[in-house]
Amino acid sequence: MPKVIDPVKKDRAIKMVLSHLNEYPSVYKAALAIGPRVGVRVETLRRWVVAEQVKDTPAGVAEQAVLAESKKIKELERKIRDLEEANEILKAASIFFAGELDPRQQRRS
Repeated sequence: MPKVIDPVKKDRAIKMVLSHLNEYPSVYKAALAIGPRVGVRVETLRRWVVAEQVKDTPAGVAEQAVLAESKKIKELERKIRDLEEANEILKAASIFFAGELDPRQQRRS
């Protein structure tokens, strides 16, 4: 199970690496230097920084829009399935009760 990191700590670590990135030859080297100081593993910090850098690019913004649309589509498909299931239940109930209330049917006791 992944360790849950405080969002404030995560943001602070990312900002720290980004602000000192020009002092290191790569993101990995910056994460290697800063990660232990903030209590975050090097590879985890590197992935966070790379993801943050991608978010700021036009491709990252477009990817976020696609992911948001994909999430919305999945939610709408789930709602459609739920509504179709409820509709089938209501149809079955109405058929049952229509048969129960049909005056042409004679009940024998």
